[in-house]
Amino acid sequence: MRREYKLPDVGEGLIEAEILRWHVKPGDAVKVNQTVVEIETAKSAVELFSPWDGVVAGLLAEEGQTVDVGVPILAVETAEEEGAPGVAAAPAGTEAAARTEPADRVEALADDMVPKPAAEGAVEPGAHGGPAPKEERQSVLVGYGVKTGATKRRPRKRPPADIPAPSGPSRVAVGGRPTEVAAPSEGATAPPTAPGRAAVLAKPPVRKLAKDLGVDLATITGTGPEGSITRDDVHAAAEAPAVAPERLQPRELEERIPIKGVRKMTAQAMVTSAYTAPHVTEFLQIDVTRTMEAVHRLRALPEFADVKVSPLLLVAKAVLTAAGRHSVINSSWDEEAQEIVIKHYVNLGIAAATPRGLVVPNIKNAHTLSLPGLAKHLAQLTETARAGRTQPAEMAGGTITITNVGVFGVDTGTPILNPGEAAILAFGQIRDMPWVVDGELAVRKVTTLSLSFDHRIVDGELGSLFLRDVGAMLEDPLAILAWS
Repeated sequence: MRREYKLPDVGEGLIEAEILRWHVKPGDAVKVNQTVVEIETAKSAVELFSPWDGVVAGLLAEEGQTVDVGVPILAVETAEEEGAPGVAAAPAGTEAAARTEPADRVEALADDMVPKPAAEGAVEPGAHGGPAPKEERQSVLVGYGVKTGATKRRPRKRPPADIPAPSGPSRVAVGGRPTEVAAPSEGATAPPTAPGRAAVLAKPPVRKLAKDLGVDLATITGTGPEGSITRDDVHAAAEAPAVAPERLQPRELEERIPIKGVRKMTAQAMVTSAYTAPHVTEFLQIDVTRTMEAVHRLRALPEFADVKVSPLLLVAKAVLTAAGRHSVINSSWDEEAQEIVIKHYVNLGIAAATPRGLVVPNIKNAHTLSLPGLAKHLAQLTETARAGRTQPAEMAGGTITITNVGVFGVDTGTPILNPGEAAILAFGQIRDMPWVVDGELAVRKVTTLSLSFDHRIVDGELGSLFLRDVGAMLEDPLAILAWS
């Protein structure tokens, strides 16, 4: 029998996703839990799996198409007979995996949620001016209940068929006086026009010619019957000297990128953060020559033989240590309960630039990791993010974040807080600069740190102490051992 797999909510409470890439095509045999499609939600790219054994009967959505949750995206022909009981296995990693339903029960629920056509001759609610009854809210099973074709364009509105088109001159009031208006000639059309814009009479072939030649019909005075525009009129307008460069349409010089997926989610989160939490940013320039020496020595140790060691590793360790010394910096604001929630664990977020936009995965319980363990988690996090494989769970629950703007060759910035967090540290580029050491001028490795924090939670003193501690540990990495 033919079964249709409907786009599920992958556990994020989202309402839509974009089809990135199909892993199957019509005619392919599929097994339960075989990867069939990759989608992009508002947070990340996610793979979906086949809930049945069978043969792909059709792909119901195209790559690049945005589909609402609950809309069928895949049809599979299974060996089960029509009406035979069965269980539709939900793909691993989705909400539906915990709530499987018999296939016939699910399909019956889906059928019940599809609006039934009105009986012939029945009057629709609200027709002829009658009041429409209040719409009842129906519960929707995950992946079902969304009306068929929810992603298709709405049909164009057409005038009622029982209104006859005018066949002769009509009289309209112009300036309070009745005026006779001639009907258009046979075949010429005058589409609805915006207020203040004169109607244009032209036959469909003439309109197509004008479109092909890039001629605006509203600028032409017609010489045909009743003032309609002819093909000769269009050719004459096309051969006329060009007016001015200002007539170029701006869209011809622009490129438009749809706002969707990760970029859309990031934009919404940043706007919410910027207009909810009062941001304060402090800056600190420090000498990190000893940190750079420590990085080179760590790279030579066997514990770090298979992992990349960068200055970010010691920055992360310094942030974790300073957060242990100043726990309020690692907290959040609960508006509903009117409480400050101090976290006695650190899920360290690392902002990462990806082709799909900015993501902030975090290392869970980073405060419990050794330095080699922290280095391995940083490497895995970066590799996964760059490949676009960061999962929603890896971005949830962050408590404090680091953004490494130095990799882009800039000194620092004023970072926006990740929603739900009280602080974010920006780490700038490291470069040679003149620096005073023991009263003498020397060339040292220097960087700039900036700390943005939520001033509802973190006052100036606490923010300064935290930033100063991070700076002190990067100026002398031995301080990390002393304060850990």
